Amino acid sequence: MRTNISTTKLAGFGTTIFAEMSELAARTGSINLGQGFPDTDGPSEVLEAAVEAIRRGVNQYPPGLGDPDLRQAIVEHQRRWYGIELDVDNEVLVTAGATEALAGALLGMLDTGDEVVLFEPIYDSYRAGIALAGATPVPVLLTPQADGRWHFDVSDLSAAVTDRTKILLLNTPHNPTGKVFDRSELEAIAQVAIDHDLIVVTDEVYEHLVFDGGEHIPLATLPGMFERTLTISSGGKTFHTTGWKIGWMTGPAELVKAAKLAKQFLTYVNGAPFQPATAVGLRLGDDYFDGLVSDLQVARDRLADGLERAGFTTYRPDASYFVTVDVRSIGFTGDATDFCRMLPELAGVVAVPASAFYMRPEHGSHLVRFACCKRLDVIDAAVEQLVAAFAQPADGGAMR
Repeated sequence: MRTNISTTKLAGFGTTIFAEMSELAARTGSINLGQGFPDTDGPSEVLEAAVEAIRRGVNQYPPGLGDPDLRQAIVEHQRRWYGIELDVDNEVLVTAGATEALAGALLGMLDTGDEVVLFEPIYDSYRAGIALAGATPVPVLLTPQADGRWHFDVSDLSAAVTDRTKILLLNTPHNPTGKVFDRSELEAIAQVAIDHDLIVVTDEVYEHLVFDGGEHIPLATLPGMFERTLTISSGGKTFHTTGWKIGWMTGPAELVKAAKLAKQFLTYVNGAPFQPATAVGLRLGDDYFDGLVSDLQVARDRLADGLERAGFTTYRPDASYFVTVDVRSIGFTGDATDFCRMLPELAGVVAVPASAFYMRPEHGSHLVRFACCKRLDVIDAAVEQLVAAFAQPADGGAMR
């Protein structure tokens, strides 16, 4: 039997940290604040629409571009929230979640030797998609500041671009940090893209989960950017249906076509009855979207306050499902991955080491990500256990 079975393109990639930590939670009976999935169902209108679709026979392959009503709902959504006008037949493609949309975009547009500039920490599937395309990721560091915000240096972004750079990959709102790139930052990113004639792929799955009255600004809405930007989102986070895997990409026809060329050989199509149900979700009233972010903000604050009471330096996110902490603040001097593997025994809780999101792990070796997209009683129980395990008197010693 030959030994070189696995592709060298994925050398260094193993089981995802999410699978490892979720398995650890199940094995130890710990509270799982690692993987970012909600533990409550989505809106009843959306769930019932899926059941109704199954009953009326929507159980075979949907059209290659996606269910026509869902594509129309995506067009309406982009117009309603951002004033973006789209051609439903050429500028919208339904995918198996945002992950397949990203894979299709990367595989469909990158050649061996191309480079992709992206912000670090990096959601793990980005690097895998880039590797499969034979391209090279080039990270630009996001650094946490004393005020809890994450900053990047525009000069670092400019310096990361070379004559081999083809794509700039942007995730806003950002996982794992919860950073929402503001208008001035987006303008700087747009200028780099225009100056170097880059294609931009944006991952915006947390677009409706922005806290404190903040604003999500799609990069495609900035001057000169629609024609070079492929925008990706999904219904999983917005409608608490992460298992349905209904995503989409929108943008100029030539970019959608390039991504579709690869996407059609991945799943081809998926989730027939879930597509019209997701269309129902996209057309829900403002009260649903307002309530969604309001409820999650309460959960964010409940978890962040509790982590601070346990002694952690906490970076409260502007959006998304996640709260990041610095484990050095409780006296832990080792690596965050070791901390997370010890955490079930120490506190009966599971989290994810942020070093898994770094190409240069030393930048995240002290950071841990907790998920706040859980019921308040679950968060309260986890906080109680974390406070009991880590809250120290003023003269408490260091943990190792």
